[in-house]
Amino acid sequence: MADHGHSQQEIAARINAPPGRGVLRDIVYGGIDGSVTTFAIVAGVAGAGLSPFVIVALGLANVLADGFSMAAGNYSGTKAELDNIRRIRAIEERHIDLYPAGERREVREILLQKGLADPVLTDATDAITADRENWIDLMLEGEYGLGSVDPHPLKAALATFAAFLVAGMIPLLPFLASADQAFAVSAWMTMGVFFAIGAFKSRWSLAPWWRSGLETLAIGGAAALIAYLVGSLFHP
Repeated sequence: MADHGHSQQEIAARINAPPGRGVLRDIVYGGIDGSVTTFAIVAGVAGAGLSPFVIVALGLANVLADGFSMAAGNYSGTKAELDNIRRIRAIEERHIDLYPAGERREVREILLQKGLADPVLTDATDAITADRENWIDLMLEGEYGLGSVDPHPLKAALATFAAFLVAGMIPLLPFLASADQAFAVSAWMTMGVFFAIGAFKSRWSLAPWWRSGLETLAIGGAAALIAYLVGSLFHP
């Protein structure tokens, strides 16, 4: 089965409105970090033999403060990426005004690298340089390797925070519910979250879901084990 349709209408709609990178990276990043850091606190405090109240207090503080910090950092980083795209666009606009012949030669070289040859190469160069926006877009892609869809800082930040909040709360649920063997239950639930995140992200990769899940489980489990061992060093 095809991943998308190939009628003229479907092709035009898809090419004229590309989705960009989306928020997959932000969700996976926030989810894994939320699970790892919160369970690391749970494991470290439990390893030190402190009370469940301390675990909940520190865990909630981490979920809210670290989640917000990650979201703010992702917002700033994505905005810096967007600002850089705008800066480069302004440079290209200025170069087209000052050095149109040189910029035209750059367009021709980009198209040459894509496999075009005369007379099509010259015709394509003429067509692209006749439209200023298309000209600049091609320069951004061909000269700087930048996509045509600008990133969305606020969307990236919200996706990161939401994923961090949801995944980060999982290790705390057994302690909030005063469950028996709360730490063991928390550990199993967190391992399940690690595996689920890995399996989820396999939808956008060629790796089978179980391998992606086990890979993420191994990464998160290693971080949790380190935190528990460090915390156990301070057990009374």
